[in-house]
Amino acid sequence: MNPYPAYRWLQTYAPVYHDPATRMWLLTGHADCSAALRSDAFSAAQGQQGRARDDALPPSMLTTDAPDHHRLRAPGGLLLGPEAIRSVADGIGHEVDALLDRSGGRAGELDAATGIGQPLATAVYARLFGLEDAERPRFEELARAVSVNLDPMAGPAAAAAGRAAMGELNRFLDAVAKRHAVTGFDCPLSRLAADDRLTRPEMLGILGLAVVGGWQPLAETVGNALYWLLPRPAAVEYLRRSDEQSARTAVDELLRLEAPIPFTARVTTREVELPGGRVPADARVLAVLAAANRDPAVFERPDELLLDRSPNPHLAFGGGPHFCLAALLVRQTGALLLPRLLRRFPAVAAYQERARWDDCVLPRRLAEYPLELGPRHSDARGRNTNDMEA
Repeated sequence: MNPYPAYRWLQTYAPVYHDPATRMWLLTGHADCSAALRSDAFSAAQGQQGRARDDALPPSMLTTDAPDHHRLRAPGGLLLGPEAIRSVADGIGHEVDALLDRSGGRAGELDAATGIGQPLATAVYARLFGLEDAERPRFEELARAVSVNLDPMAGPAAAAAGRAAMGELNRFLDAVAKRHAVTGFDCPLSRLAADDRLTRPEMLGILGLAVVGGWQPLAETVGNALYWLLPRPAAVEYLRRSDEQSARTAVDELLRLEAPIPFTARVTTREVELPGGRVPADARVLAVLAAANRDPAVFERPDELLLDRSPNPHLAFGGGPHFCLAALLVRQTGALLLPRLLRRFPAVAAYQERARWDDCVLPRRLAEYPLELGPRHSDARGRNTNDMEA
């Protein structure tokens, strides 16, 4: 499924478009999406309440506007802010190396998301949460189960399963936090749990949001990034030789082209005049971030991979007060994984002809993307079928 030609048509002819079927206003231009993310005339809280599902979301940074949003976001930095990420950066590096060691011992093909992305996301969260090795399988099971809550179009049965899984995840993380309080174990989760600005349900809500909004998108980022990298030998070589800062710049470009979170919902609290047109009050609005990220008015050669693109004002992490708190974590993890994978396995190859995008609209993910890592330190030619350069 390739939605980008439709997005480009809307950008060109109807950047602020009212869809009579869904009764939603679609924003596809970068200027319009950016304004919607930053203006207090667009309510994130009401946008989340307007989902197709009939279950209510608990109070969190995602479902609140100012001032409640600011009150919850400030302590959330203890879990995902710069100091929290610095404190686990070395551990994440060790996890990346351990994952590549295990993957290199496997024969045959593996799927980019389930074979690399999901184990990596679990390992990263294990460091953030201070999980014991024996707890990782249960955490991954719960993280996978609650990820259905990302999908605003999930049916009643899936939504009910997601609610039940979230209850289980809350109990699991509450027990972990209580253990850290007794043992004095220091990690981002324990620092968040000790913050007296939050009630216990609010603290668990932040943890749950971090899992729902982070575990699967982080896993899918790996597959989406490799989809763009592996068919392009020049891009592979560039990233293989990159230092950490250059790798972070490259990760931003990969996210610009294929972000796991392609849109976000808002409701207008008053009539708004955007660069692309007028939106009435009480309108349900979908800011299509994936379209904005390829707006030719902002990005030169918008459909091409330019790993050194700078500046890169993409909206893959949103913008404004609701800018993704996990952005630094995603950049750090991607910058550690991708160059190491390409250096350790120079012959890594994708079965590009078997790449298949999932039918779900959120997250944007590959349902199948098989790889072969190949031998270490060998010729980098593989089964890529697209020889486009970066």
